[in-house]
Amino acid sequence: MSMGRLFGTDGVRGVANRELTCDLAMGIGRAAALVLAKGGRRRPVFVIGEDTRMSSDMLEAALIAGLCSVGADVIRLGVIPTPAVAYLVGKYKADAGIMISASHNPAEYNGIKLFNGEGYKLADALEEEIESIVLDQAATPPTPVGGDVGKVTIAENAVKDYIDHLKSSVLFSLDGLRIAVDCANGAASMTAPRLFEELGADAHILFAQPDGVNINNACGSTHLEALSAYVVDNKMDLGVAFDGDADRCLVVDKNGQLVDGDQIMAICSLDLRERGKLSGNTVVGTILTNFGFTKFCEENDLHFIATKVGDRYVLEELLLGDFVFGGEQSGHIIFRDFATTGDGELTAIQLLSYIKRTGGDLTDLAKVMTRYPQLSINLTVSPEGKLQFYTNAKVKAAINAAKKALGKSGRVVVRPSGTEPLIRVMAEGSDNELIKEQAEAVAAVIREELCQ
Repeated sequence: MSMGRLFGTDGVRGVANRELTCDLAMGIGRAAALVLAKGGRRRPVFVIGEDTRMSSDMLEAALIAGLCSVGADVIRLGVIPTPAVAYLVGKYKADAGIMISASHNPAEYNGIKLFNGEGYKLADALEEEIESIVLDQAATPPTPVGGDVGKVTIAENAVKDYIDHLKSSVLFSLDGLRIAVDCANGAASMTAPRLFEELGADAHILFAQPDGVNINNACGSTHLEALSAYVVDNKMDLGVAFDGDADRCLVVDKNGQLVDGDQIMAICSLDLRERGKLSGNTVVGTILTNFGFTKFCEENDLHFIATKVGDRYVLEELLLGDFVFGGEQSGHIIFRDFATTGDGELTAIQLLSYIKRTGGDLTDLAKVMTRYPQLSINLTVSPEGKLQFYTNAKVKAAINAAKKALGKSGRVVVRPSGTEPLIRVMAEGSDNELIKEQAEAVAAVIREELCQ
């Protein structure tokens, strides 16, 4: 069987109790304990956190049963953001961390993300090893008895420890800032109210009443309409929105206008550089980072590196070059001085702290970067069509023609999706009509050639 059978670019994901079953979760728990405990002289310790989905408790119980059945001890963190799990692995000296969440997906989905002892997402090789134990019975987990079975404890201070860590990353209180905070009825519901209160902001907390099924429902960083309206109606300074597991953050200004991940990165990169904190004068993004950000970097003498799409590739590049700052348009931003993964609340307070220090206005600050119009077309193709994409001469010629037509004023990126049977055509540039025309020209050839 091929790789990618369980793990996608961000852990294991599926409809809970249908695709992501209790049996599967238990199997992953067993296999993870086996793989991550290798060579250890003592019982491995796992920390485990979850978001607010109805199915999270069920999957947590199954994972814990799997872990304990092979002799691993478990520390339960309760409902907590994904980046909190990554941080608390180290703080509690655990061997690994598990987060149960499907991030920004609807409530019926769930997922399992694994972190190593340093708080980084697991390397592909370890994921493959876990897969082969779960799917191919490549190794037989032990069945300890008596005192050798794993035990479960509850981390009473998990939320406090994480909030204290976030607060230590900013030097000033947020006193005097009037902000609206959309918790997506997700994990941030447990942390954001306390965080912003302790930092002194006048924070109006929205969508922080999770009921198991309302996570991301018409709220959060994927649905900003309600937050925008609230900010405008209540004359707030700005609004902040998290996704279900609070590892990403988007912002709206006082006029309810979106300030996306690329613009947040532009503002924060100048702040970091000003304070001598931007190592290598470098920011890492992806091939989908807005063209305007590339231009912004050129104008400000910053070095920009683009990776494949996915926060794990951004992180790889940060570690490789020993850089400290990078992220994605979706608001998944990594401040490596304080976190090993994207952290929505950390991003929010770094941005707010800068606004507070400079007395700036977000609307003006966002103007440091011009966001170029972007147009995306998703085309459904068969697995064969996806493979032929790389060798089809007509498709290649169409892409080259579009690149030529856009010249230096824009670009076109065509790529097969990593998770779905799609080919994505993305064009951007200063001329709206031209990018539309070029994206549609490329899409027409792909339809003709690969969508039969």
